[in-house]
Amino acid sequence: MSAVPRGFEDFLLRGNVVELAVAVVVGAAFTAVVDAFVSQVMTFVLTAAVVYVIVVLPLRSTAERRARGGEPGLVAPTQVELLAEIRDLLATAPGGPGTPAR
Repeated sequence: MSAVPRGFEDFLLRGNVVELAVAVVVGAAFTAVVDAFVSQVMTFVLTAAVVYVIVVLPLRSTAERRARGGEPGLVAPTQVELLAEIRDLLATAPGGPGTPAR
């Protein structure tokens, strides 16, 4: 005599249990894939938010202030200013113009 009741054995062999087992395994694998994807997306979103707050917002506010005239931008000196600075440095440098050559 079999240890398993006949009705239970029929239920097991009908195939519903096998389909249910396959569904559980596939569901577990799908859960792992979804968890990994959500983790990867969350990492991307958090990194993008930090970069936006640390880099983009300060640069944008600085550009807006410069556009309004609140903060002057970098201005390169003119040729006349550079030549005057060179002349002044040469005049005060030891061995500059006016000193005898060796």
